[in-house]
Amino acid sequence: MKAARFHGRGDIRVEEVPDPQVRPGTVAVEVEWCGICGTDLHEYLEGPIFVPTAEAPHPLTGEGMPVTLGHEFAGVVAEVGPGVDDVRVGDRVVVEPYVVCGRCDACQQGRYNVCRTLGFVGLSGGGGGFSRYVVAERRWIHPLGDLGTDVGALVEPLAVAHHAVRLSGARPGHAAVVFGAGPIGLVTTAALTAAGVDQVLVVEPAEARKQKAAGAGAATVLDPRSVDVVEAVEELTKGRGADVTFECAGVDQVLATAIRSTRAGGTCVNVAIWGHEARVAMNDLVFREVSVLGSLAYAHDHPATIEMVASGRVDPFQFITGRIGLDDILDQGFRELIDNKEENVKILVQPR
Repeated sequence: MKAARFHGRGDIRVEEVPDPQVRPGTVAVEVEWCGICGTDLHEYLEGPIFVPTAEAPHPLTGEGMPVTLGHEFAGVVAEVGPGVDDVRVGDRVVVEPYVVCGRCDACQQGRYNVCRTLGFVGLSGGGGGFSRYVVAERRWIHPLGDLGTDVGALVEPLAVAHHAVRLSGARPGHAAVVFGAGPIGLVTTAALTAAGVDQVLVVEPAEARKQKAAGAGAATVLDPRSVDVVEAVEELTKGRGADVTFECAGVDQVLATAIRSTRAGGTCVNVAIWGHEARVAMNDLVFREVSVLGSLAYAHDHPATIEMVASGRVDPFQFITGRIGLDDILDQGFRELIDNKEENVKILVQPR
């Protein structure tokens, strides 16, 4: 089968690899759609970051570069291994793309998303969604029901948002502010709206992204170039400040503004993956007892995310800005997202 493989910075090749084989307790999924994630772009531009090298392979997969990329994928069950009797060939499914040890304290708590040796299918070995077939353990297979597999490819980023909103405690009656309307900021906005949060604000300077934020459910979009964001949030929340804020940009100044926009006793959730060590004005936290909470990926969020989409509370099609074949993944996928990032949200790849 063909697969898009990461060989190093700026080096992704579509090449032939062997079809993976099912094992006891596993399911073979024929991938129909896989989204290109910001993490994939970072690996291409600056990697290897999360991708293990041949000299330091991942401790669980034993693999290093080259690896097949793609972790936002859905497809149909092609084959089931011995011991799997609750999914059938032809079922539409999404894969929760984890590689975890199952033994560390975090895994034992059920917080497998922060496993000490955490890995991802599509980054750490074990195949990836930019190939025709992926074999995964049954526990990571989630039925899509009547949802299409193009929508299924959006479940992974939406699960990131669902997890962050769930951790934040945001609920009806709250005001929330999302800082950054890139792909994760947009799905976080949609998840907050789906959760019934009364007032969802978004802070974003780019015009195209501001329009997308409004479509995702933002009641108000603030441009930090033209307004004082902290003052505007206070005014819009009747002087209280936001109950919860979400940092989705990974920028020091944005984090500082998010913290200052959070009400006394409120919560600032960091969803972004940072490329550098953040600078935090600790007194902004201490003097108002603001909590800063980290949110990583998802754990036990896929079923609720699928239900959120199936119920119609989120329209995933608004986030699909392109569909391409595997042979076009570099020029029409990676380069398009890099060169026109403000106009795009999610480009889906059909790896056949």
